[in-house]
Amino acid sequence: MPITAAASRLGTSAYSGTETTRIELRPNATKQDVEAVIRAVYRQVLGNDYLMASERLIGAESLLRDGNLSVREFVRAVAKSELYKSKFFYNNFQTRLIELNYKHLLGRAPYDESEVIYHLDLYQDKGYDAEIDSYIDSQEYQENFGDNVVPYYRGFTYYTGARTVGFTNLFRLYRGYANSDRSQAEGSLPHLARGLARNQASSIHSPSSSDGGWAHFRASDDVAPTRALGGSYGESGRIYRMEVAAIRSPGYPAVRRSSTVFLVPYEQMLPKMQQIHRTGGRIVSITPA
Repeated sequence: MPITAAASRLGTSAYSGTETTRIELRPNATKQDVEAVIRAVYRQVLGNDYLMASERLIGAESLLRDGNLSVREFVRAVAKSELYKSKFFYNNFQTRLIELNYKHLLGRAPYDESEVIYHLDLYQDKGYDAEIDSYIDSQEYQENFGDNVVPYYRGFTYYTGARTVGFTNLFRLYRGYANSDRSQAEGSLPHLARGLARNQASSIHSPSSSDGGWAHFRASDDVAPTRALGGSYGESGRIYRMEVAAIRSPGYPAVRRSSTVFLVPYEQMLPKMQQIHRTGGRIVSITPA
């Protein structure tokens, strides 16, 4: 079967689209071109997270529009801003921040544990600004993006110096065109630490299950019921198994990674989903019960 025949199930359609497109600010750029560059930088560097108008870096944007700031320096300004720190630095494990810095600033995932250790030592010795500069001032950044190209996901295409493990590792960090780096089920935990420590390639999880249900990520290895025990519930008689991670509410254990399973009639799915989101939970799979 050609890979494009099941693109919606395999999650491949976005890789040939805007996620891997070179967006460059040329000398004769129009106003619309500059605005497209600004949007692309925010989307890439902030991991597709939602950006409010009040959060925009107005001063840096103005300098870029006036030609007094290169795309490279605008990327640096966003990565060093309080906005970036509040989204990815203050509430994340340090190794998770390094994973995201590779993804946001170099367009790839770490290849091995030595790359992560290097940046851990750099941050410890020289601080946050030096950590960000190490990506943007690197020869790798210069060769691939220069001063005027917005960083993009290179890890899905072949390039000089690429490693095969880079594809699977980036796939592990990237979960689709509409996904953001703050909405993934694992939250602030490192996504690649175990595989890098074992020098193993990451597993690729399909965005959807083969049985017609939706399954993005399994919350834990807990043994939870997968089928209803009989009987009929609701008007339609359809029951769905909803697995939830990271519930934060009185009555639930305060652990970093746990799963809770609900068997929910079809008619009650929407209010149940709303209740889960109010308690801070993340729905990680919905399958027929």
